Amino acid sequence: MLSLENLEVYYGDLQALRGISLKVEEGEIVTIIGSNGAGKSTTIKTISGMLRARKGAILWFNRPIHQASTSTIVGRGIIQIPEGRQLFPSMSVLENLELGALNLQARKDKKENLKRIFGLFPRLEERKNQYAGTLSGGEQQMLAIGRGLMSRPRILMLDEPSLGLSPLLVRSIFSIISQINQDGTTILLVEQNIHYALRTAQRAYVLENGEIIRQGPSQDLLQDDHIRHTYLGL
Repeated sequence: MLSLENLEVYYGDLQALRGISLKVEEGEIVTIIGSNGAGKSTTIKTISGMLRARKGAILWFNRPIHQASTSTIVGRGIIQIPEGRQLFPSMSVLENLELGALNLQARKDKKENLKRIFGLFPRLEERKNQYAGTLSGGEQQMLAIGRGLMSRPRILMLDEPSLGLSPLLVRSIFSIISQINQDGTTILLVEQNIHYALRTAQRAYVLENGEIIRQGPSQDLLQDDHIRHTYLGL
């Protein structure tokens, strides 16, 4: 479905990604894990077209998209939920959700999509006329995910969805991510909460200093000595 081939990305003269390659098959949950500054967010921003690779290729169903515009990439069904949520705080919950339904098909299916999202997040329906900026952190994360789902994505890329949430809300968010996947949406998950990420995803890639140092089935990586020592404190 999605593949990255020998991707190199720079911020000025600083190299952020060093020839990384990965793939996501349709229907999977794949996670990219690693510490701050490892290159996780850079990877999905490059897929989204917000950053440009200096070398390498990004393929969507075997067709290159690394030179496509961000709007074209979104139109293909590749949707990113950014770190920090990036909501419009002075707009209502409903208005924020409706902004996710900008392409033609999403506009046609808006009522159906809203019904689906309110089924996933009943709290959002209760607060649909409330300003987004007045929501709790967990509710804002639900809204950010809901806004992304309004466009009926083929693949949903989530950047640190558990950031700043209580342990109870983290558990809830990861349960919802699994449900979204079971409903048919492929997931690419960037996450620092290694324990939850590996227990939720089928496969994982471990980034350190812009390079992939480990990859494989998530359950295998949970038993990897380097992962257990470096990231899980075991």
